[in-house]
Amino acid sequence: MTLQGHQALKEELARLKAEMPKISQEIGVARDHGDIKENAEYHAAKEKQGMTVARIAEIEDKLARADVIDPKQLGGDRVKFGATVELESIDDGKMVTYRIVGSEEADLANGTISVTSPVAKALINREVGDEVKVKAPGGLREYEIVDITWE
Repeated sequence: MTLQGHQALKEELARLKAEMPKISQEIGVARDHGDIKENAEYHAAKEKQGMTVARIAEIEDKLARADVIDPKQLGGDRVKFGATVELESIDDGKMVTYRIVGSEEADLANGTISVTSPVAKALINREVGDEVKVKAPGGLREYEIVDITWE
């Protein structure tokens, strides 16, 4: 996991823990409305509490097992975990940039892809100028590696 991904999980954990007293209060207010068997507010609050507790446990587990890597401390001419890779599509010349991160951090909308994704697997250990073929769900795609940076 990258340093940024680790920090983002710590922030989410703090936010969720801060939310727990509010959820407990919602349960108490809903319970005061009477019969809890048919109390939708109560059941919704209990479900929210359960989901929040589960997410807290999941994050704590990930943080406990995390091997945090700062990409700024890495470097080299080959693509590996933490690298930001600029690619040019051989088919249409479009440029795309991806940062290779852990699966917990991957968010295609933000330009981060999991180290286990088909694109990342095709890029690992390649250099600038290499052409890679990616078997993606949308079909076979070909890219040329234009640049590798460590941010």
